Amino acid sequence: MDVKIEKSWKELLQPEFDKPYFEGLTGFVRNEYQSKKIFPPPKDIFKAFDLCPFDKLKVVILGQDPYHGPGQAHGLCFSVNHNVPMPPSLVNIYKEIQSDLGKPMPDHGNLEHWAQQGVFLLNATLTVIAHMAGSHQKKGWETFTDEVIRLITEKKEHVVYMLWGNYAGDKAWMIDDKKNLVLKAPHPSPLSAHRGFFGCSHFSKANTYLAEHGLEPIIWA
Repeated sequence: MDVKIEKSWKELLQPEFDKPYFEGLTGFVRNEYQSKKIFPPPKDIFKAFDLCPFDKLKVVILGQDPYHGPGQAHGLCFSVNHNVPMPPSLVNIYKEIQSDLGKPMPDHGNLEHWAQQGVFLLNATLTVIAHMAGSHQKKGWETFTDEVIRLITEKKEHVVYMLWGNYAGDKAWMIDDKKNLVLKAPHPSPLSAHRGFFGCSHFSKANTYLAEHGLEPIIWA
C-alpha cells in the first residue's frame, strides 16, 4: 500500500507496508480518526521519520505512547509543540542535559531540532485516543516499530540507542551492542528519574561516542 513517509524510509519499509497486518492496522487507525479524538494529527503520525531520514540517523530514543492531552503530541517521542507546557518527563530530560552538559534549560519542549540532526524520536505506538494512555497498544503498531528497530540495527552501525525505562529497555535484545552504543537508564518520569536517570550522563556519552566514530555530535541544548 502507498504510505506517505520520507523517501528513504519508504524504500526501506515498503515490504512492511505491503503486509496484511499493516493494512489491517491502517484500516483500524483510519476508523479511529473518523469516530474519536485521536492524537497526533494524521499529518504528524510519521513525523519522526520525515524529520530524520534513514541515512542521517545517529541516535535512537524510544518512547512508548504519544502524549494524549490536547495539542501535545506531534509525532516525536517526549516532544511537544511550541507554546504547550512541558510535560514532567521532558522537564527532567532537560534537567539532566543541564547537569550533564552545563547547558541552560530551553523555554519550549519542541525537539524537532534534535530530529533534524539525526535523533530518531520513535514511539512504539504511533497513535492514541485522547485522554486514554495505551489505548492503541497491541493493534499492530508495535509489530511495525519493532521491525523499524530491527532494520536500523541490521543496516547501520555506530548508532546510539537511549533506552529509558523498562518498556524501552526490553527492546535491547534486538540491538547489536557490538557495533552500536546501548545506553539504559530508568525513565525520566518524576516517579523514577531519581533512581538513576538523573546522573546517567547519556547526552555526553552519546556525543563522545559519535565523535569517536567520526560523526558530528548532537547539539542537545
